[in-house]
Amino acid sequence: MANKKVNVGIIGAGGIATNAHVPGYAKCPDAQLFAVCDVDEARAKKLAEQYNIPHVFTDYRKLCAMDELHAVSVCTPNYLHKDPAILALRNGKHVLCEKPLAMNGKEGEAMVKAAKESGAKLQVGFNLRFDANAVAMKKLIDDGALGDIYYARSQALRRRGIPNWGVFGQKHLQGGGPLIDIGVHILDLTLHMMGFPKPVSVSGAAVTKFGDKPNIFGSWGQWDWKTFTVEDFASGYVRFENGATLSIESSFCANIEKDGFDFRILGDKGGAQYSPPMIFSEQNMTLLNISPVGMRPVQSHHEEVAAFINAIQTDTPVLVPGEQALVVTRIIDGIYKSTQLGKEVRI
Repeated sequence: MANKKVNVGIIGAGGIATNAHVPGYAKCPDAQLFAVCDVDEARAKKLAEQYNIPHVFTDYRKLCAMDELHAVSVCTPNYLHKDPAILALRNGKHVLCEKPLAMNGKEGEAMVKAAKESGAKLQVGFNLRFDANAVAMKKLIDDGALGDIYYARSQALRRRGIPNWGVFGQKHLQGGGPLIDIGVHILDLTLHMMGFPKPVSVSGAAVTKFGDKPNIFGSWGQWDWKTFTVEDFASGYVRFENGATLSIESSFCANIEKDGFDFRILGDKGGAQYSPPMIFSEQNMTLLNISPVGMRPVQSHHEEVAAFINAIQTDTPVLVPGEQALVVTRIIDGIYKSTQLGKEVRI
């Protein structure tokens, strides 16, 4: 498709579509916004008018059936990732699915299988991989800056940050709480830096201490505590086939000083952190802290969209494949299962 624009359809016209995916496609010279679908027709029409999108649907099946369409972004709530993505893939459309891949590993496996069988591309919306600091850090790590990586810690922590919109507090629609919402981002980024070692077992605990109670301060406004069925804190410990280990902590609510979003990765030649980005090493018996400077600021969602379109245009592998996103989902499944069983589980 090197000399032809990629016609893109948007499934779901909510916040992630209007604030991230659609503006990204609009500024991408090789993409053409072609169709939008949402169960709320007024919302879909508003987005279509704003970006001159010619086709509007309330049924994603009709959008996926369009012969002129080459690719879709799935921007729906978690429980509506699987079916639209699979239908689009089976209709030969390339798919950029917002994170997480799916509600659970079983759904994710079906999506990855559909992509493999159709030959269409499946990219997952882990946009932080395209952050300028993350790109720089990944290059340094791949060049051997850390040596043999043996441990990592991932943290996505909010002191009082339960969303008061959408379905973030409802397990049957979201799949989980902070672990599957924000923890999934830092977990993917950490695994990406580590080279995606194969996990073999996981233990963990997901608990609810604040979200289902009234009179708890909400920094974004009050949520509906009566419908809150997800965890508000989760922790996990992962063992990998190569002997490395990883711990993860994620919260919507926790009695901590301030929010935190970071990884720490330890290797025998150096260590790394994400916030702020830094490499720690030793040379000539001198300890060094190495910080990238002068990084070009980028909008990571837009970079993500551009990479997706480029993979289609050049028929090259996507940079965030469904197979890697499935590993992340299986680890999260393992933490939830370990919570239920009270013991370590195999992956």
